Amino acid sequence: MRAIHVPAAGEQPQVGDLPVPAVADGSVLIRVKAAALNPVDNAIAAGYLAGMLPHEYPLVLGRDAAGVVEAVGAGVEHVKPGDEVFGHVLLAPPVQAGTLAEYAVLPAAAVAIKPAALSFVEAAALPLAAAAAVQAVDAIEAKPGQTVLVNGASGGVGSYAVQLLAAGGVTVIATGSDTGRLTGLGATTVVDRAAGPIAEQVLAAYPGGVDAVVNLFGHSADDIPLAAVRRGGKVSALTQVPEADAGTAAGVTVTPIMAAAVREVTGPLAEQAAAGTLKVDVGSVITLDQALDGLATIAAGHAKGKTVVTLDN
Repeated sequence: MRAIHVPAAGEQPQVGDLPVPAVADGSVLIRVKAAALNPVDNAIAAGYLAGMLPHEYPLVLGRDAAGVVEAVGAGVEHVKPGDEVFGHVLLAPPVQAGTLAEYAVLPAAAVAIKPAALSFVEAAALPLAAAAAVQAVDAIEAKPGQTVLVNGASGGVGSYAVQLLAAGGVTVIATGSDTGRLTGLGATTVVDRAAGPIAEQVLAAYPGGVDAVVNLFGHSADDIPLAAVRRGGKVSALTQVPEADAGTAAGVTVTPIMAAAVREVTGPLAEQAAAGTLKVDVGSVITLDQALDGLATIAAGHAKGKTVVTLDN
């Protein structure tokens, strides 16, 4: 099968041929029709997680996919061969399996039936980003009438977070340069970091500060605009978080988020998307041969919405 993979530790990812993976107990082998790209794919490709979880090579990149079940392992009863499904490869040792391939093995706990009303592209764009958004939004416990800043709203997680908050009656400030798209998703105000420090822009519009921040942007804790949050406010972050002392000094509670895209979370999200109450915001659809360029676009922070790879498979 063709796959985007890292041949050995320290090597660059490439497109190449690998054997079709074997299904194991508690897992599902799917013929991949679409696979979404995520920032974590770049982290895995660069070996950033090797110190936390053992890696085995060749290592296939990609965590999210939608496709058709080819085989199921022992103990799997909720799906069968021929079912159209979507799912996620959970981060567990050893890191080796991935979805940017013609076939992929996914843990059964993270595989759900694809609603007929959703395309394979839409279903592949859901798992990790939507699950992360749900957990990041839940962590700040925002209430109707509150104001929340989504820092880094332009990407896949941000597109879901903005929608979930707006649907809950929250006033959403989103960072990004794509104003029309973000307001269409439910943002009330859009601020562009090119115009100056985010905290300063937010405080100019909301002098009392926001009630919470969902932080999806930055490579260090200093990128979180803590100064924009009122004392007693909350911050959830999928990025690095500040030291406890920094949160205490700012008078805010900071919660790090590690998304768990299991089917109990992703299944209901897919039903919402199929019903039209949650928009799957796909920014670009590309081929497997274009996937490495797509990952470079994500790494540069230029992706808008989800990037999905389709396979003629």
